Amino acid sequence: MRARNAEWFETKVRYERQMEDGLQKKVTESYVVDAVSFTEAEETITDELSSYITGDFIITDIKKAAYKEVFFSDNPNDDHWYKVKLQFIIIDEKSGKEKYSAQNFLVQSNTLQNAVKGVESVMNTGMQDWKLSSVTETTLMDVFEHDGVNKSPKRQEDDRPEYEDALNAEMQNKEAEQAV
Repeated sequence: MRARNAEWFETKVRYERQMEDGLQKKVTESYVVDAVSFTEAEETITDELSSYITGDFIITDIKKAAYKEVFFSDNPNDDHWYKVKLQFIIIDEKSGKEKYSAQNFLVQSNTLQNAVKGVESVMNTGMQDWKLSSVTETTLMDVFEHDGVNKSPKRQEDDRPEYEDALNAEMQNKEAEQAV
């Protein structure tokens, strides 16, 4: 299981899907995307779904996700997403009493039991004390990670930043002055 910490956005997309009986039905599906802003989240989900959905679709909702970390499974059969709430045990330095800090995680798994095992495998590698508070199956269809590829056009060989041109011109001027 692989953990990924990022800024996650939950998106809802509405479109017409052809059902098994051949009829068209409007459906709303939820997806999660890794993005730095609402605008990037909208762009990412549009790019990702445009290859899967034929026809028009509309993004009906985008909101920041209640979790910062997602646990991805390497098993191709793990096609469900579970929201896991963990309570981290913190000792108050002044009073010496235990306090709890809750955090939510998203876990990819095929069963609730495997989701718990996955969380345990990741969390038991750390030093912090924690306890499992709840596990809930979500209606999320998929999670799209940022691929790390810059979407701007590739630089051409003659496409230099302006400061390089200015430096080259300055160097040529100095060389011309020295030659005189």
